[in-house]
Amino acid sequence: MRPVFEWNIGSRVLTLGKRTLLMAVVNVTPDSFSDAGQYLDPEKAIEHALKLAEEGADIIDIGGESTRPGSKTIPVTEGVELERVLPVIRGLKSKKPGIPISIDTYKASVARAAFEAGAEVVNDVSGFRWDKQMAKTVAGLKCGAILMHSRGRPEEWRNLPPAGDIVTLVKRELREWTDAATLAGVKRERMMIDPGFGFGKNFEENYPLLRRLEELHQLRYPLTVGVSRKSFIGRMLARGGVDASLPDRQFGNVAAEVAAIMKGAQVIRTHDVRASLDAARVADIAG
Repeated sequence: MRPVFEWNIGSRVLTLGKRTLLMAVVNVTPDSFSDAGQYLDPEKAIEHALKLAEEGADIIDIGGESTRPGSKTIPVTEGVELERVLPVIRGLKSKKPGIPISIDTYKASVARAAFEAGAEVVNDVSGFRWDKQMAKTVAGLKCGAILMHSRGRPEEWRNLPPAGDIVTLVKRELREWTDAATLAGVKRERMMIDPGFGFGKNFEENYPLLRRLEELHQLRYPLTVGVSRKSFIGRMLARGGVDASLPDRQFGNVAAEVAAIMKGAQVIRTHDVRASLDAARVADIAG
């Protein structure tokens, strides 16, 4: 039985675990690994977000800085990130005020501005580590928070040594980071964790993380999982020594999402809401 949580995101409380919630990805960037530049124009991004909501997304996750490997050769400034995400948050909030919006950022100043524009959740890929003001900022905003696990920064990923037991490492560090957030004033009921598939993990390290995902429930936080379009899915589906392309990963994505749900994930972060919705419905009944 999957654990059930009441996730307090400030303006409302979302029940997690009775059914799988879908967090839809909207990348407002020119260099995302999956949809580079498609939604850099705010109107196109808003239109895409509305479509995802219509397809069944429960939360819209908006990001203005790519975290693919090598993407930090030219850092994205606070100003550029805000120029990308704020019009989308405001536009989406005006057109569909009932949909919860998450801001995908590791910068405290961006988190604050996004919150003031209408975001209710801060999704930080660094687990509050890359900006030392983030935990204090989130505590003050009294919003929802997702702390994701990442080994190092994107420019370092290709050269990281093997992690050994990746599940034990992820569990230990997420415990440390959530404890630090609690000490900074972030309430436990506002936090969710994400194991960070692909973030500083080599291909082989993602597989035991998926297989042993239920061990993360020992931390007693709700769990969001993002495997959508990740390169380790492409490697699993390789044919003739060639990794599966992004379009050819969809069936594998859905299978991995079902596995995550069956292992206890309460939220699935996805690019392909329609496919993930059907898969989640089946997994929820089976689970």
